[in-house]
Amino acid sequence: MNTRVPTVLITGALLAATTACGARSLDSGASGAPAAAEVVLDQAPAEEKAADVINAITPDKDLAAKVPASVKSGGLKVVSSIGYPPMELWASDGKTAIGFDPALARAIARKLGVKYTLTDEEFNSQIPGVLTGRYDFVISSMTDNPERQAKISFVDYVQAGSGMLVKKGNPAGIAGPADLCGKTVSVVDNGSSMELAEKYDADCKSGGKQALTILKFAGDTEAMLQVSNGRAQATITDYVVAAYKAADPKVGVDAVTLEGTESPWGIGMKPDNTALIDSVKGALDSLIKSGEYGKLLAAWNLDKLAVQSAVVNGGK
Repeated sequence: MNTRVPTVLITGALLAATTACGARSLDSGASGAPAAAEVVLDQAPAEEKAADVINAITPDKDLAAKVPASVKSGGLKVVSSIGYPPMELWASDGKTAIGFDPALARAIARKLGVKYTLTDEEFNSQIPGVLTGRYDFVISSMTDNPERQAKISFVDYVQAGSGMLVKKGNPAGIAGPADLCGKTVSVVDNGSSMELAEKYDADCKSGGKQALTILKFAGDTEAMLQVSNGRAQATITDYVVAAYKAADPKVGVDAVTLEGTESPWGIGMKPDNTALIDSVKGALDSLIKSGEYGKLLAAWNLDKLAVQSAVVNGGK
């Protein structure tokens, strides 16, 4: 997630401008109101799994009234790092961002009654881009932790952790780390997945059980292949990756959560931009309360990441 190269600006407003049904007015006054009073809301692309949910979202007038003037006039400028499905990925045209993070950003923009643009940036450039004002917020599967809180403030939008992939139907009966004792596990070398595998291996040994056999690979694809070909009974990865693979019936795997590994991922903003932080928090809380947030998660098979309310700087 931290080696992406800047590529393209996705301008949702231009897409929306071609669809007349995307126009909504924030002014409930007479039909003769000036055209300038209307805000053309972004239409989600057809390949966005939650498109119907997003396109049905209408502005909350109370929240829209409190949006910072710069966002009202210039739209919500969002940055992400595309290439981490199902959180962020390219549509088949290679230039339109879809996935849960773009979906939620679009939903927040619609709830606030503003336009939306999303830029793909290399991960390490995102926080500096927010701090310099180039972007209003970053939503890029970014963990909310104290180190990052020293620079930016977060509105936490999911609780994400690690997970495992096992063969469809889970024939080895792996429900948690204790079930890995004596099993073969594949992981990406020199990453958090390998650290977890080594921890579980040590736990098995200290508990008088059989050790894990750990197969190490350069990337997720190779590690996951070992489950498909039967060399490993499980592979450890990020839960969002596991959920994405499990949603594809052609892959033939099930996702298993690893309880206790969760941490909040947040939407990052400048700490002194309290009006925007309040607006984003209010929009997310509104989406949660209405059930639209849950539908966005369900569309991408990410129900288990749900939070019950929007929390500011919940990472510890």
